Amino acid sequence: MKKFFLSTTVLAIFACLLWATPFTAIKIGLKYTTPLQFAGLRFFISGLLILPFIKDLKFKILESKRRWKFVLWVALLQTTFLYGLFYMGISYVPGALGAMLIGAQPLFAAIMAHLMLSNDKMSWKKVFAILLGMAGVCIISLGRSDFVFSTTIPLGVGILILNNIVGSTGNVIVSRDAKDMPPRVLASFSMIIGGIGLMLASIPIENPSWNFNLPGEYWISLGWLAMVSAFAITIWFGLLQRPNVKVSNLNTWKFIIPIFGAFLSWMILPDENPDTISIIGMVIIGCSLLTVNYLNRKAI
Repeated sequence: MKKFFLSTTVLAIFACLLWATPFTAIKIGLKYTTPLQFAGLRFFISGLLILPFIKDLKFKILESKRRWKFVLWVALLQTTFLYGLFYMGISYVPGALGAMLIGAQPLFAAIMAHLMLSNDKMSWKKVFAILLGMAGVCIISLGRSDFVFSTTIPLGVGILILNNIVGSTGNVIVSRDAKDMPPRVLASFSMIIGGIGLMLASIPIENPSWNFNLPGEYWISLGWLAMVSAFAITIWFGLLQRPNVKVSNLNTWKFIIPIFGAFLSWMILPDENPDTISIIGMVIIGCSLLTVNYLNRKAI
């Protein structure tokens, strides 16, 4: 039973389930503060939440000094640049288009893994399975009513594509170079540093207010987002460091995030109900995941 709950599949699905929950909390938080400031606080607190769960913290800090350049690089790629680009890009495009572009991350992860790793090459079958998953995400996204074209769309598309490249490169670097670093240590230190980076970037870009006399719903949303990041990113870093886990295969599980997100909306929001287009998209994503898992088992 313990082996089942620690399996890569179960942990990947759990991390994606966590990542599907923040959208409402983000909307609440952004009513009271600017995007980069809010994201910076979120990840700074996330990193602090992990610290008490690191054994021999003082020793781990001393050990990590040897690899401070690597930790800084991960912090910039996986937190500061990734979420800075995400919040900037998503503000320039309709929600449906943004969801499709973010949903394309598994394809970018497969491409970057193919270019940077010798043991994670793309095949036509894997490309087909990933494109199938992307088609499912597009179908779900196009079912939304906010797909309206504007002059800012090309800029937003470019920023979100760069966001996918940055995030995928960060995944590859963690998988390739972090074998000797405990996932909690890497997640904690990188999020603390990355969160500080986002808050510093918010000062010249957003000129945010630092008045924190805000309603309770703001602090509840910030606390939830911090916990989600602390758990999900620690789990994801741990999975990327497993010797038998390939970056391209692991990232295909992110296709289920829009499925979880849709189910949560149907359960929580009174005006959200299942529709045919979303169901078709979910079935296609399911076929994509089954195909990838079949290819994985066949390769073993």
